[in-house]
Amino acid sequence: MAKPGPTKVDEEVGRRIRARRKELGVTQAALAQALGLTFQQVQKYERGANRCSSGVLVKIAKRLDAPVSYLLGEEGDRGHDQIPPRALASAGAVELLEVYARIPNSAARKALLNVATALAAG
Repeated sequence: MAKPGPTKVDEEVGRRIRARRKELGVTQAALAQALGLTFQQVQKYERGANRCSSGVLVKIAKRLDAPVSYLLGEEGDRGHDQIPPRALASAGAVELLEVYARIPNSAARKALLNVATALAAG
């Protein structure tokens, strides 16, 4: 019998919450305060350690200006599915993307992409 508790879906919802929160520059503490929770509870939601009730999920979606369907992983909402939330949730990912987008020279952007690809390959 399966152990009750959070599932892979809960973990994915948490990744999406974290990615959207970081995209907006909202801290865990600020999100927690807006929801009337502790920041530790927000951390648990983001890690997928605790499940979000439907009511909490709706509040999170409103605060993060995202449709609930996006947080649940439904396809096609506002273009958010173009970048995997797991990638955006990585430390520094949003900042790196913002800096990359500000590089005016396309050859320099391509060179940075080549370096990052080489580093990722090990």
